[in-house]
Amino acid sequence: MKGEAVAIIPARYASTRLPGKPLLPLAGIPMIMHVVERATRARFVGRVLVATDDQRIADAVHSHGGEAQLTSPFAASGTDRVAEAAGLLDAELIVNVQGDEPLIEPSTIDAAVEALLEDPELQMSTTSEPIVSVEDVFNLGVVKVVTDSKGFALYFSRSPVPYTRTVEGQTLKDLLRREPLRLRNYRKHSGLYAYRNRFLQDFAGMEPSLLEKLEALEQLRALENGIRIRVVPVAHRSIGVDTEQDYERAKQIIEENAQ
Repeated sequence: MKGEAVAIIPARYASTRLPGKPLLPLAGIPMIMHVVERATRARFVGRVLVATDDQRIADAVHSHGGEAQLTSPFAASGTDRVAEAAGLLDAELIVNVQGDEPLIEPSTIDAAVEALLEDPELQMSTTSEPIVSVEDVFNLGVVKVVTDSKGFALYFSRSPVPYTRTVEGQTLKDLLRREPLRLRNYRKHSGLYAYRNRFLQDFAGMEPSLLEKLEALEQLRALENGIRIRVVPVAHRSIGVDTEQDYERAKQIIEENAQ
């Protein structure tokens, strides 16, 4: 079934915490190329394209045999960058793979795309991962998702959702530490999306919604506009590179695997 979707990887040079993040070396190769390589290995992806606003990133991708498309420097988000690049393509299915996920599992990408292949009415899908630490439940950088009985998103939040009711004098953190099995009630949003291209163009043109702006989570724009988002559970836990600590952790894993 190779060739069902185009994977577009948004990548920008500017980053508050890690400037030039896509070009940081991991085992001698720019981080962005690790993402390209893993997206290429997905069964339902037939083409991989890096969408970037920076010539340095485009040049690095090209020099390593990848494909890159320069996009507007004024794109408000990675989704807008992906939509701009996708608008130039004759492709029905687009998968947005984050450029700071050098350890993304190809099977995770496939899980999101397969949801669209199985349901022709579905416009948007994503994935969720297990949360295994109490700290991640309360980490505002870890986005949580709750779903209905059919696997469609009810809400995404940086806060602990669902918020388990506790007895007087007991905190949720204390409860989860005493009863770690309760962590099974929490799922991390992977931050990977698959869309039908026509919907993606419409979505990028929608005004930012209230909840989206409050939580700084653009997927809430879809929910607020009545769009159903299928959330596919996956077992693999991703590592996004947002900080120097994340980078060193990813670097260690990749270099150990390369030996």
